Amino acid sequence: MELKYSQHIAGELNLSLKQIGSIYELHAEGSTIPFIARYRKEATGNLDEVVIGNVIDKIKYFNELEKRKETVLKTIEEAGKLTPELKKRIEDCVVATELEDIYLPYKPKRKTKATTAIEKGLEPLAKMLYDLQPVNPDEEAAKFITDQVKDIAEALQGARDIIAEWIAEHEQARNIIRKIFTEEAVVSSRVLTTKKEEADAQKYRDYFEFKEPLAQSPSHRILAIRRGEKEGFLIMDINIDKDMATEELKRKFITTSNGASAQVALAIEDSLSRLLKPSIETEFRMLSKTKADEEAIRVFAENLRQLLLASPLGQKRVMAIDPGYRTGCKVVCLDEHGTFLKYNTIFPHAPQNDYNGAVQTIKELVVRYNIEAIGYGNGTASKETEQLVRGIDFGRPVSVFMVNESGASIYSASEAARDEFPDEDVTVRGSISIGRRLLDPLSELVKIDAKSIGVGQYQHDVNQNRLKEALDQVVESCVNFVGVDVNTASKHLLMYVSGLTATVAKNIVEYRTKNGGFKTRDELKKVSMLGPKAFEQCAGFLRIPNAANPLDNSAVHPESYHVVESMAAKVNSTVPELIQKAEVRKQIKAREFVTETIGQFTIEDILKELEKPGRDPRSPIEEFRFAEGVSSMEDLKPGMKLPGIVTNITNFGAFVDVGVKQDGLVHISHIANRYVADPNEAVKLGQKVMATVLEVDVARKRISLSLKDGSRMPETGQQRPDQKGQRNPARKPEPLNPFQAKLMELKKNFKE
Repeated sequence: MELKYSQHIAGELNLSLKQIGSIYELHAEGSTIPFIARYRKEATGNLDEVVIGNVIDKIKYFNELEKRKETVLKTIEEAGKLTPELKKRIEDCVVATELEDIYLPYKPKRKTKATTAIEKGLEPLAKMLYDLQPVNPDEEAAKFITDQVKDIAEALQGARDIIAEWIAEHEQARNIIRKIFTEEAVVSSRVLTTKKEEADAQKYRDYFEFKEPLAQSPSHRILAIRRGEKEGFLIMDINIDKDMATEELKRKFITTSNGASAQVALAIEDSLSRLLKPSIETEFRMLSKTKADEEAIRVFAENLRQLLLASPLGQKRVMAIDPGYRTGCKVVCLDEHGTFLKYNTIFPHAPQNDYNGAVQTIKELVVRYNIEAIGYGNGTASKETEQLVRGIDFGRPVSVFMVNESGASIYSASEAARDEFPDEDVTVRGSISIGRRLLDPLSELVKIDAKSIGVGQYQHDVNQNRLKEALDQVVESCVNFVGVDVNTASKHLLMYVSGLTATVAKNIVEYRTKNGGFKTRDELKKVSMLGPKAFEQCAGFLRIPNAANPLDNSAVHPESYHVVESMAAKVNSTVPELIQKAEVRKQIKAREFVTETIGQFTIEDILKELEKPGRDPRSPIEEFRFAEGVSSMEDLKPGMKLPGIVTNITNFGAFVDVGVKQDGLVHISHIANRYVADPNEAVKLGQKVMATVLEVDVARKRISLSLKDGSRMPETGQQRPDQKGQRNPARKPEPLNPFQAKLMELKKNFKE
């Protein structure tokens, strides 16, 4: 990567050139973001995954920019118009918009009014007027009357067409209009008169007659308007004050008053209306869409992260119930490893109302399979099923949990489900998925397309490639943060481990099926297609419980085993004793083990890992109960305080399930007693809260809730993969999104 790009990234992200260079080299060598963040802290200065990901995104951006430059240079050179000065300007460019502005006058064009006028020989007249020469326009225009130009009016019109295109392609003119769009643009929408009364149009009622400053319009509003436009109900515009824009352009291009200036003024007005404004408006429509996409993807990614890192029940024998009315409740029993044991259907609810039979079946299954916990889906008949289960006396403690079943039906019909359970139908597979989500949400949810999990905002409206890339990165981050038991993990989970492809993940499963479980991490090297680089990337994230070497069940990378062995030898101990005895670890002085290749960050990580090797970083699971006697919206009354669970988080607030089959909305203004800019600052997905009912609209199925007045229940303190309780002095503020960056860039340019 060229130095100018490294300098630009370093300046934009407030990092050092050394950090940028290290990340570039590691990434080019095939290192993943989780590996770099966890095992190459000395190289990056202890940067977290977020910052490393931002650097890699910037590197990709400049790689694409470099490819575009090659095309631009080649095109201009083939046209015979590439001068040394122009070539240098292009090569020095670090902003894609600037590159396109430079290229615009040289870009091959389709037939335009200007090209037609040039073909008629009117370019010299246009140049004369554009330069504001002290001439009589009519007299000069008369000289250009030919077979193709019938009169003075046509000659002047053709000249103005040429000037209009020159102005539209002028860098400073474009920046003048960009500045006005940046500071003054207003986004507006209106309903198509012919669609106004249609039922489907009513969901866009708020946007039938709407306008607000573009810079202040939140992402969810932009995406909603664009969706309404796409569906044919709305018309969206981004407008500026044309009179102000015209005057700004005249100040730039008209420096004297004469006959020519009047013609240039007319050309400016035409250029603005016909060429310049539409072009920049399209640019800002794209920028606003990109901004909205990135924000929606950020919200989705954060929600997905929280869902994937939800508390696991752990290795317990469970019963999972997929509730239902007419078709009954589907019941499965699983052992502590998630192995399917038994399936049954019960009909405790209407219309069959076989309550006693359902109770008897559940009690028998609990005894027969030694069930320790029951999980029920949060869909149809969820509340009634919870009441059924909690009303049974099992004679011993049996925990009961609600399980978010979003996407379970997607999994049950998927190829992954068919591979796992070829002899079971979709209802059985769906129930098994609910049970496995209770045991370990992460291991089960990785089998489902993240877009189907139901925690996104306008996920079908955003750039799908960017969304997939972001969500895959979140899944990879979470999987490697938690670590994976290589002897029990599915191929779907293994494929997200650093350095492993889907093929290698499949080969790992096939190897252990044929040879039994892995005994050591080193044995991974025998797996087909798992070469030295893949081993380096994955080994630290794969766990082998009960291995002869306890470090094989820890986050200590094999490349650092010798460090732990040196630590043990230094205090006359063994590695197992070092792990088991805190008093032995206290004798170790970290600085004594720092070398040229292993720095302070790595030593500190090793010592922390030795305290609790292989410990699951996720919070312990907690039981939860909805309020008794509240099962439908009709039961809700303003002022009621109810326990609930946060089910989705958006830019404008959070949705909370209070047990009435319809989630309530907590608007961002009601999330806390203080000002909240981002709902994720105040609540987390799956968090237990105490909500106050503000308003109930049964007809529109809308519930308004509040979390104010200090009524929120305590948080569990879920960690993120980039918040591991470590010091991170090198962490920098997150970079601006593309739209914000463009605004800042334009403001800076015009100040200069």
